[in-house]
Amino acid sequence: MKKLLLIRHGESAWNKENRFTGWTDVPLSEQGVAEAKKAGKVLKDEGFHFKVAYTSYLKRAIKTLWIVLEDMDQMWIPEIKSWRLNEKHYGNLQGLNKAETAEKYGAEQVLLWRRSFDVPPKPLEADDERNPKFDPRYAGLTPAEIPLTESLKEVIERMVPYWEKEIMPTLKKEEEIIVAAHGNSLRALVMHLKNMSKEAILKFNIPTGIPYLFEFDDDMNLVSDRFLGDPEEVKKLMEKVANQAKAK
Repeated sequence: MKKLLLIRHGESAWNKENRFTGWTDVPLSEQGVAEAKKAGKVLKDEGFHFKVAYTSYLKRAIKTLWIVLEDMDQMWIPEIKSWRLNEKHYGNLQGLNKAETAEKYGAEQVLLWRRSFDVPPKPLEADDERNPKFDPRYAGLTPAEIPLTESLKEVIERMVPYWEKEIMPTLKKEEEIIVAAHGNSLRALVMHLKNMSKEAILKFNIPTGIPYLFEFDDDMNLVSDRFLGDPEEVKKLMEKVANQAKAK
């Protein structure tokens, strides 16, 4: 059995403040650190022995991975970073409070920006200091690869090829791997793995810090998927994510 463990980073400082984060590089909150440590304990108790780890270029995912692996005594395994695992780029929304934005533009519009399949937020201006082209970690990207905004559709277009060319071949060979990433990059992968409809993925929310296990047979057919945690707790946490953009 092939085991793919997905984990959305623990709560970040901007999750705590209910702000759109996207490619902005913010740290974990104290709660986010605690969530990562709890996930590491769960995975250690479950007996996972990861061979390779993947994460994004953003510190909230990287730090979550480090904490998880440290608590599992597996920090020595190979770690591969890719911008393709980054969160969806929220364009000009980055840094804004979600509830306040819903009050200004309406909850329906904000839901479209957050969760629609192909409606991106308004893009950053080319000279905006938040443009990733000014960040040295993205110096190797072509202009076409650097987003100024994204919808889930664009995240899928960068994420699924990375799954097919990099992560899936590694999983076939190594049996157990972990991917620490973000709500929308993981939603893009989940949609692909589970063949979910656009309508279904709109309503699917991934809580922070909860391990999400996918199991495949030797031919990479999906056998099962489940969150590793109390189902009622997971349900409440998923609802919390869904309600972030409701107006106060």
